[in-house]
Amino acid sequence: MSRPGADRPFRAPWEAQTFALVTALIDAGVVTSGEWAACLGRAIRAAQAGGDPDDGTSAYRHWATALEGLLATKGLASPVLVEAREAGMTAAEHGAAQA
Repeated sequence: MSRPGADRPFRAPWEAQTFALVTALIDAGVVTSGEWAACLGRAIRAAQAGGDPDDGTSAYRHWATALEGLLATKGLASPVLVEAREAGMTAAEHGAAQA
């Protein structure tokens, strides 16, 4: 994964939040590491099939996509909540790109 610097492993707050949420779900036993790996693998393969540049810049986008899938599959978040979070991440990415 491309990193802005060793002292800053995340490029945006939502990346850190996604990482923390996945870690917390695994630590709490809500999601197994195997479930997470399978879901993340599917998200990456789907992105690559759709033309993802696979240059490391979209790694946490894959994490977010996989997390959304897990939350929906396990009934841990409503589709409305997941869609609202996705819209917020997209807006944050576009705002950072324009800054």
